[in-house]
Amino acid sequence: MPLYEHVFISRQDLSNAQAEGLIEHFSTVLKDNGGTVVDFEYWGVKTMAYKINKNRKGHYAFLRTDAPSAAVQEMERLMRLHDDVMRLLTIKVDKHTEGPSIQMQKRDERDRGDREGGFGGGDRPQRSFGDRPERSFGGDRPERSGERSGGFGGDRGGERSAPPRR
Repeated sequence: MPLYEHVFISRQDLSNAQAEGLIEHFSTVLKDNGGTVVDFEYWGVKTMAYKINKNRKGHYAFLRTDAPSAAVQEMERLMRLHDDVMRLLTIKVDKHTEGPSIQMQKRDERDRGDREGGFGGGDRPQRSFGDRPERSFGGDRPERSGERSGGFGGDRGGERSAPPRR
């Protein structure tokens, strides 16, 4: 059977027991239609990036399932009809990862140096200040010659003048 990962957000005014009860409810829907729940996680109440249905926070839940597509479609249909579920996302995966999801891991346990292009450096050599060309910020800049373009017109030379009055 195909493998899926589901994340859904329920309303913030539910209690933790009610939010976990939703996980159990949708797990039984999958089981009744021939699927199995491999693993589930309750991520807790998290702040969302923007308001959804006048809610700034929501209870996040994560399910790893092994179910036929008909069972997943029925579960999604019931989630869309349920008043307490605000958003849902289902992704078909090739295989489930072992252990807890990224959301459940502590920040210390996450590997940040293994990513390409991140602060880990990758294949890029480390630069030092000796590699940069010398810069000068003093008055040894060459003088400009010729007329300037733009402004109010006319040669402004070194003096600054106000525009003519009308």
